[in-house]
Amino acid sequence: MEIRVLRYFLEVARRGSITKAAEAVHVSQPSLSKQIKDLEYELGKKLFKRSNYSVKLTDEGLLLKRRAEDILAMVSKTTSEFKALTDITGGDIYIGCAESHLIGQLAQKIKAFKAAYPNLRYHISSGGTEQVAERLNRGLLDFAIIVELPDLARYNHIEIKGTDVWGLLMRRDCPLANKKTITVDDLKGIDLICSEQSIKNDIPRWCGEKIDTLNFVGTVNLFYNGAVFVKEGLGCMLTFDKLADVSDESGLCFRPLEPKLENKMYFIWQKYQTFTPIAEKLIDYLKIPD
Repeated sequence: MEIRVLRYFLEVARRGSITKAAEAVHVSQPSLSKQIKDLEYELGKKLFKRSNYSVKLTDEGLLLKRRAEDILAMVSKTTSEFKALTDITGGDIYIGCAESHLIGQLAQKIKAFKAAYPNLRYHISSGGTEQVAERLNRGLLDFAIIVELPDLARYNHIEIKGTDVWGLLMRRDCPLANKKTITVDDLKGIDLICSEQSIKNDIPRWCGEKIDTLNFVGTVNLFYNGAVFVKEGLGCMLTFDKLADVSDESGLCFRPLEPKLENKMYFIWQKYQTFTPIAEKLIDYLKIPD
């Protein structure tokens, strides 16, 4: 299985047309069609359902699409790493970040670090703790920033100063907006939105078995999308403070939970991981006390 063919396969999958994909990658349509058929023969599975005007991925094709995206991301990252071995002034660093206002501290650190290493290129991807940790474990990231205590047997870490405070994001016309803090009993009968990870790991720390009395009508893995649903009146969201625009113009407000619920944030990397010089320098820099 060649990297080039995987690139062709992804182009066909994205465009839904062998003809359009052939134009995009600058090969003839018959040549591209043959290479896709050869790939199907090699794998022993049909990857596309073909019609007169388009192609659609089969279940097996969807699996290969996910794998091919990971493989090509790893190829790109590996190529960047080897280029960086001779570049002492920069290189590429890949960081996965959970959503938190504490990311501002990382941005300030990288800004100062980049002043010393101007050829630094950073690649930030966002997601929940489980998502970014999974990408770190698969070697697609150099570092991850998570909002729960890391597995100390698996990761090295730097604790980021400060905490994220939990609360309820709601519309200003919600009756609970009149309260200064929100208790679990206040939430009975309220349609709630929260991340699956937090429903499993964080909210039970706050309310224990009373979590069974809460009505979770939706889950999100990125804050922004959840906030849009809140604004449209689809529910209230349990989330961190300082993520939302709660100005008068926004129509939203935030109230902290009572008793207080907080999360720490950690900058992590795999133990025994081999780094490029620029990644090693970043770790050393982040370890310097403020």
